[in-house]
Amino acid sequence: MDINGKVIILTGASYGIGEAAARLLHGRGARLALVARSKDKLNALARELEGSFVIETDMREPREIAEMIDTAYQHFGRIDALINNAGRGIYGAVEHVDKDAYADVWQLNVVGPLVAMQQVAPRLRAQGGGAIVNISSMVSKNYFTNLGAYASTKYALNALSLTARQELAQDNIIVSVVYPGLTDTDFGKNAIRTDESMVSRDRAGMPGADSPELVAGRIAYALESGDAEVYMR
Repeated sequence: MDINGKVIILTGASYGIGEAAARLLHGRGARLALVARSKDKLNALARELEGSFVIETDMREPREIAEMIDTAYQHFGRIDALINNAGRGIYGAVEHVDKDAYADVWQLNVVGPLVAMQQVAPRLRAQGGGAIVNISSMVSKNYFTNLGAYASTKYALNALSLTARQELAQDNIIVSVVYPGLTDTDFGKNAIRTDESMVSRDRAGMPGADSPELVAGRIAYALESGDAEVYMR
């Protein structure tokens, strides 16, 4: 896909990887629907990225997701790509993970992208195709203590994404998965910790962490290449 001129819905656009992706994609000529719960942050970003459109949305709420897809379509007249980037971490040993907190993260990390894919697919099919990029994590390719609950949501997202890739290929809808590793954002600070005695896993600024701009570049590559799975290196 040539990004220039394309209408792209970007969830989780208010900070971190999403904000970096918004800047990069806008710089390459994309027309962006910026989606998140933080309307003030989105409005500030939209003022900088001329032509962008803000849609305040809680990606845990299926009704709001459906309304977001419809609003973006009504505003731009088409949708060319969806990037499911919104997500949240949860830390804690499997034995102690709070089931309600886990259910909330599952709703955001798995059900939200699923509903968004279900809502956007008919729009893409009707116009001859498009792209869906889902942001997973390298934790879904490994096993780390205290990250089992979070990783399980990304394992599930991988399965949904790669299966949908096969199912939607006949409609020229290309589904890709991007696997960021440790990234220099506030993701760790914003994660749920089910055991407050845990040592913080926020490693922002530590050596070895990728910049959000680097991850954004890989998201753009996924759109352009159509590869099934895109890693940082």
